[in-house]
Amino acid sequence: MPVVDLFDLPAKGVLIGLDPGTKTLGVAATDASRILASPVETIPKLKLAPALARFFEVYDDRKGVGLVVGLPLNTDGSQGPRVQSVRTLVSNLLKLRDIPVAYQDERYSTVAADEIMRELSFTEQRRADRVDAMAAAMILHAALERLGKGA
Repeated sequence: MPVVDLFDLPAKGVLIGLDPGTKTLGVAATDASRILASPVETIPKLKLAPALARFFEVYDDRKGVGLVVGLPLNTDGSQGPRVQSVRTLVSNLLKLRDIPVAYQDERYSTVAADEIMRELSFTEQRRADRVDAMAAAMILHAALERLGKGA
């Protein structure tokens, strides 16, 4: 299945969010009613195959029906080398499993996630371990807001 528009994802069911970093994959999930987006885990990306295998375990355990992937656009909205890296990751993911995938602008999601965890007094180590999963939840939350507004 090719990458789809956010509004072409299945209308019901759990959406999984993915924040692809250089060293980790942050994973989040909605509840079945799509009211909440919560961090799930941060998957180390030492080798791609085991990282994607773990991702699909989470996807299946959560009964995911679609994937929202953070697209790291530049602050001016242009696409840089990180965007191509994410697109390559999605291409590799789709070679393993035919699932609906949509992109969501993720500018500032990691910075915002880190700020929230600082405000909640997370230790530096705990922030480092969870920031990508929290960023994935923020990406997913932004997608839910877009879906709710229909724009």
